[in-house]
Amino acid sequence: MDKTLIVTNDFPPRPGGIQAFVHSMALRLDPGRVVVYASTWRDGSEVAAFDAEQPFPVVRDRTTMLLPTPRVTRRAAALLREHGCTSVWFGAAAPLGLMAPALRKAGARRLVATTHGHEAGWAQLPASRTLLRRIGEGTDTITYLGEYTRSRIARALTPGAAGRMVQLPPGVDEKTFHPASGGEAVRARLGLTDRPVVVCVSRLVPRKGQDTLIEAMPRILAAQPDAVLLVVGGGPYADDLKRLAERTGVAESVRFTGAVPWQELPAHFGAGDVFAMPCRTRRGGLDVEGLGIVYLEASATGLPVVAGESGGAPDAVLDGETGWVVRGGEPGEAAERILALLDDAELRRRMGERGRKWVEDAWRWDLLAGRLKALL
Repeated sequence: MDKTLIVTNDFPPRPGGIQAFVHSMALRLDPGRVVVYASTWRDGSEVAAFDAEQPFPVVRDRTTMLLPTPRVTRRAAALLREHGCTSVWFGAAAPLGLMAPALRKAGARRLVATTHGHEAGWAQLPASRTLLRRIGEGTDTITYLGEYTRSRIARALTPGAAGRMVQLPPGVDEKTFHPASGGEAVRARLGLTDRPVVVCVSRLVPRKGQDTLIEAMPRILAAQPDAVLLVVGGGPYADDLKRLAERTGVAESVRFTGAVPWQELPAHFGAGDVFAMPCRTRRGGLDVEGLGIVYLEASATGLPVVAGESGGAPDAVLDGETGWVVRGGEPGEAAERILALLDDAELRRRMGERGRKWVEDAWRWDLLAGRLKALL
């Protein structure tokens, strides 16, 4: 692998899926051959402490939103030359991949841009589609999460750039997410021991479908009166969801944990009997699930999953084997699948074991990091 400059707006300690993806990949590259150029975050002391723990240098821009401005492009080019980097990995293709021609001129031989869910939205709008096409022409490879995002992004690219696309989804740390992750302790702390628990671990935003789960709870409780919906995560939709639980009459059976530190997430997955996140596409396809790594983390933990059909979410589920895919925004369908799992311990065990094996065979970080090394 060439010495690589990672250019990314999305990097911890700022929370989020892309942040975790880029950081996890970076940790699996040769630390002596990696330099990260990233935005800063609101808590400067937390950023400094985090950066000091990394095995590679992290250079922070003064801005909290890294964009391909002339100033940022000049700084990236200077870092490329200063550290002797000959390859560049853009943690998110849009919009930072627009810097590719300038970085190639500065000495980069390989430029790889990774796409997530939002680039599929870019591909639908004329102005942003033109920019995405420029990114495809300026880089050597654009990566994609799964078939859903590939098919939509490819339409915005030239045939040559589309032909150079390579799949690079996020992975799962199967040693961190596993069936003995500490779920029983979380259940005991929350007073949920011996109760059927449906868990949803995600940022609280409308696309994720926590509202669908709350609306499904009356039907679930009619058959399983002791069932609890455990909503793990924070986000701007939290107050709306709590009001919905009150209006629906299920507030006593819905627990909100708020934001949970990353190191405690595996145990919170493990606190569930079933994982459910019936995500849905919004805003005419502009707000879409790119993949849904939480489904795979739940599978690694040994849980069956109920996923929504939004975007690439079905790519993270073997429908009928590791769980089921349901229509987002359909409480009745979600309730039916959740009850089928709560009512059948053997089915839960079988789907959970199949999901765990699938993660071990196809979604381990070391396998996917090897793919990135080859691209770089």
